[in-house]
Amino acid sequence: MPRSPHALRPAAPSRRALLSAGAALGLGGLLTACGSDDGEPSKSTGEGWSFKDDRGKVAKTDAVPENIVAFVSTAAALHDYGVECTGVFGPSGPVDGKPNPQAGDLDVSKLTSLGESWGQFNVEKYAALRPDVLISNMFPPPALWFVPQESSRKIASLAPTIGINGARASLLEPLGRYAELATALGGDLESAKARAAKSRFQKAERTLRRAAEANRGLKVLAMTGDADQMYVAVPDSYCDLNYFKDLGVEFVEGKKSDEWGFWEFLSWENANKHHADLIMVDNRSTALSPGELAKKPTWTKLPAVQAGQTVPWSMEERYSYAGYAPVLERLAEAVTKSEKLKR
Repeated sequence: MPRSPHALRPAAPSRRALLSAGAALGLGGLLTACGSDDGEPSKSTGEGWSFKDDRGKVAKTDAVPENIVAFVSTAAALHDYGVECTGVFGPSGPVDGKPNPQAGDLDVSKLTSLGESWGQFNVEKYAALRPDVLISNMFPPPALWFVPQESSRKIASLAPTIGINGARASLLEPLGRYAELATALGGDLESAKARAAKSRFQKAERTLRRAAEANRGLKVLAMTGDADQMYVAVPDSYCDLNYFKDLGVEFVEGKKSDEWGFWEFLSWENANKHHADLIMVDNRSTALSPGELAKKPTWTKLPAVQAGQTVPWSMEERYSYAGYAPVLERLAEAVTKSEKLKR
């Protein structure tokens, strides 16, 4: 959900621009597409390599791309399948001395960072990497997440681009698309590591479904926050929340506050508008941390917060089975342990 929706730093265009890991809010910009609108979904032959992305655009190269630059969670997903990137963009630095949750199992010290904050994409450094392809998520298409509008055409002219949709769909869709893309890039979905990750994901899926069934009526709210506002997610706009609903989790339905439809914007004075038994809290480095949230009096008075019924929301988790298996397990545990609270 862009990546840091609300929590934009001074250099960012606007607070709402980063409001959602899913709503580009018009700031991503439409990249000039490389390739054509037709062709096979993906292939690697003597005639070159191509992959049809979720914009319907076909990225083409002379050979299977080796010098790959990607949004950080995209690079992390590909890494889980044995596909390595050269450069990344988006939040990747440590958070409170711990690995950034968006970086997955990446060793970011070995990768060139083109910028960590919204709007910070070093085009000169990108060009120097001589990229074969650039890959990012979309929330929603056609804008590529964390690719600045003002330099999008220049970036697109340097290498083909690929966008994978992460909005208004089931989580299973981007999971499948990244598996397909990783295979096209030479990844191994049949490795012991990949097979174990998928098996763990499927087991966690069953566990969450059982937990939701056993605790029917438990209301779950997903949120993020900045200094001025609390943002309640519109579940169907986020592929993970959408999928959790399919597994039986009952969400508080935020009301769309703008044309993008990813959030309901609430002043902190109105943080108690919706009743929730369990709150999923955005864990990105751009969101208010638990410590910062604790300084908001209306937050600390919420029944779920007082009951200790909160769980991190991996809003921009990498789209791989290795990435999402622990997410499902953590949510299943939280749903199992939570109790229905008085309104």
